[in-house]
Amino acid sequence: MSKKSNLPRANRDIKASMVRLVSENGDMVGVVSFEEALKKAQATNLDLVAISPNVDPPVCKILDFGKFKYESKKRVQDSKKKQKTISLKEVKFRPNIGQSDFEVKVKNILRFLSHGDKVKVSLWFRGREITHNEVGRELFEKIIERIGEEGKLELAPKMEGKQMMMIFVPNK
Repeated sequence: MSKKSNLPRANRDIKASMVRLVSENGDMVGVVSFEEALKKAQATNLDLVAISPNVDPPVCKILDFGKFKYESKKRVQDSKKKQKTISLKEVKFRPNIGQSDFEVKVKNILRFLSHGDKVKVSLWFRGREITHNEVGRELFEKIIERIGEEGKLELAPKMEGKQMMMIFVPNK
C-alpha cells in the first residue's frame, strides 16, 4: 500500500499526451505534446511540473522541482505557525469555599483567559448542598463580577446533575 503524496506530478510521472505549457518565466507557450514540453524543460535544466493536473489538457510549468517542494513545505510550516490552538481549562469550585481560595481560583481564571484559553468554571455540590443551589448562583455572580472585561460569558450558568457550570472565552 503506497502513501499518496500531495505533491504534483513531475517529468515522466505526468500521464498526459498533450499539455498546456507555461515557460520558466511565466509566459504561456500554449498546448504542446508532452514529449515536446519535456524536451524544453530538459533543455533549460529544469523540471516539468503539473500545476493543474485536473483540467484538460493539464497545465504544466517548467521550474526547479526541488525548489518548488522546499517552498511549498515552508508555506505549510508558516501556516501551521500562525494557527492558534485554544484549549479548555477547568477551574472547580465548592459552595463553601474560603475567601483566599476564591481569590486564587479567580486569579487562575484571569491568567488562563489572558493566555487565550477558554475556561470552564464548575461548582460541585455534595450531599444536601444541592438543596441550596442559590449559594452556587451567588458564587457564580461574584465570579462573573470579578472577571469583568477580561472574559466574555460564552455559556451562562446552568445546572447539570450535581454540577453547576459556565464557560468563559477571552475578550478580544
